[in-house]
Amino acid sequence: MLHSLLGLFVLILTGWLLSSSRRTVPWRMLLGGVALQFAIAGLMLKVPPFSGLFMALNKVVLGMEEATRAGTSFVFGYLGGGPVPFPEPKPGQSFILAFQALPLVIVIGALTSLLFYWRILPYVVRGFSWVLAKTMGLGGALGVAAGGTIFLGMIEAPLLIKPYLTRLTPSEMFALMATGLSCIAGTMLMLYAAVLGPVIPDALGHILTASVIHAPAALAMAALMLPESNQPTLGREIPPSPATGSMDAVARGTWDGLQLYLNILAMLIVFLALVRIVNLGLGFAPDLWGAPLTLQRILGWVMSPVAWLIGVPWAEAQTAGSLLGTKIVLNEFIAFIDMASLPADALCPRSRLILAYAMCSFANLGSVGIIIGGLGALCPERRAEIANMGLKALAAGALASLMTGAVVGVLFP
Repeated sequence: MLHSLLGLFVLILTGWLLSSSRRTVPWRMLLGGVALQFAIAGLMLKVPPFSGLFMALNKVVLGMEEATRAGTSFVFGYLGGGPVPFPEPKPGQSFILAFQALPLVIVIGALTSLLFYWRILPYVVRGFSWVLAKTMGLGGALGVAAGGTIFLGMIEAPLLIKPYLTRLTPSEMFALMATGLSCIAGTMLMLYAAVLGPVIPDALGHILTASVIHAPAALAMAALMLPESNQPTLGREIPPSPATGSMDAVARGTWDGLQLYLNILAMLIVFLALVRIVNLGLGFAPDLWGAPLTLQRILGWVMSPVAWLIGVPWAEAQTAGSLLGTKIVLNEFIAFIDMASLPADALCPRSRLILAYAMCSFANLGSVGIIIGGLGALCPERRAEIANMGLKALAAGALASLMTGAVVGVLFP
């Protein structure tokens, strides 16, 4: 607990050191963001009525997986999860990620679009916007976008405030980018929960809680790194769905989910291939301490102190550091897959939980390119400004997600 508190302080200090104006400390934003982290995490993880939601959410995941498998098994047969027409040499060898797990993204994309059209999702977004405005003093436009990021993703959420993008202050634009990189899209919640379910009990509840907690953490870190010097941008109206009916909403969401599905497949293939290429190159170097040099080992050494600071025991810090490094350099999905495939004794349950929170964000190098391209297309007149803030926003998003890991470390001593 104490060294997680130390880690939280060090992470905030790091954000201050990276600030463009160290003399200006936005105490309301900073203290409000940290207080919201502890309040939300405490309610969701410690209070029985709230923590009981985890079990209900996991039943939703199982139901969604079963529903998706009904479609994939019909379309792809045993490749999609249907009965295997031959004996498996080892249990689980018939599982194919592309045809059984990832199609869940398409289904969730359709459901998200339908809930937005039915005006259910906008009310949820508006509620989170109100909480963020009251506790942290955000402008209405940024509050709506930040609330939307928790559920919609880093490119979809800015569409909620598209008319205001050109009027956002530089600090608000930076906060919007940092929040987008610190959260995950609702379409990914169940996919990540399905991957982590075998190693983390009540995985969906934790993933959802992490995405919610990351938003105030990122807003606080962004305000610390680029303090506001202008009046906040107002505007709380959420535009209606472009769909003309429920079936049109489903069709649009399915198409968006399909694009995301194909993007995930492509990114997994390319990034895993790049890791292999790097490791092949490192293979020409001599062995260190009796083992070949790999990218994973290097990342483990670099990120080990960070893993320890957020609450992971030092004996497990190199393994945890390697996962954190993989998450930042590649992406969180690969890091989650790697964590799920570790031996049972590689990490204790507490370390797995801390890492699940710390890695549950889009803060990686590939996402920087995505958010620069997406926001640049929505607001072309500020493209250069957005590009210049890209790497700094990555730092803010990564520090925010690590802050959440430290908060969980404090709450689970």
